[in-house]
Amino acid sequence: MVARVAAVLRAVAASEPAGASTTELSKMADLARPTTHRLLASLATEGLVDRDAKNGRWSLGPELYLLGAAAGHRYDIIDNARSVLDELASATGESAFLSARRGDETVCVLSQEGSFPLRSHVLHEGKRFPLGVASAGLAILSHMPVGDVNDYFNRKDLAASLGEGHSEDAVRRRIALTRTTGYSVNPALIVEASWGVGAAVFDRGGRPAWALSLTGVETRFRPERITELGTLLLENAHKLSTQLRTGTSG
Repeated sequence: MVARVAAVLRAVAASEPAGASTTELSKMADLARPTTHRLLASLATEGLVDRDAKNGRWSLGPELYLLGAAAGHRYDIIDNARSVLDELASATGESAFLSARRGDETVCVLSQEGSFPLRSHVLHEGKRFPLGVASAGLAILSHMPVGDVNDYFNRKDLAASLGEGHSEDAVRRRIALTRTTGYSVNPALIVEASWGVGAAVFDRGGRPAWALSLTGVETRFRPERITELGTLLLENAHKLSTQLRTGTSG
């Protein structure tokens, strides 16, 4: 039951800010529509979701904000990361993001648009991808212990839903490259002509728990600039990791 509730809440979160219908959420959560509706009604009673009386679409409820605020002191990276994203977007003109690992996925938790008028629109706050997909998830997966990476591939078949560009062999090649350079690169594997570069941020235990990333159009991501962006991301990821380890703020 808990797993089903979590799946529904994640589906609602992924549909923000527009919200989604019961049918849409049932497909996203991979649950039967009656089950999804029953869970949503119960969650609404507790204030965890809201339903628009006019269009019937569901969105996150006020109780989640209160719960999040209560947990915020344990996940203080957001305040520190906000200024980092501002600096990255200002320095590069590209859109900057912070993504967090949640199980076998990453979820974008913070974003800052760049000044360059053309944007990739791959990421937005609440957007989820499997680990190894997009630059943030690739950066995190690449810095996980080898045994954990092997276990992940044993239970995940990315190619089945994302194509051969995300076969285990292809992702492992990108992992090897990421471990060499320190930063990850998504060469337009999700949306045509949309590139991304990412760097992992480590928690107090030295685990890759978040990732900084920059996304933009292909013409802005030539090899020499990818190196420049990757280096900049690594510097800022190291700064955030150090702040988390020492309990300081930027």
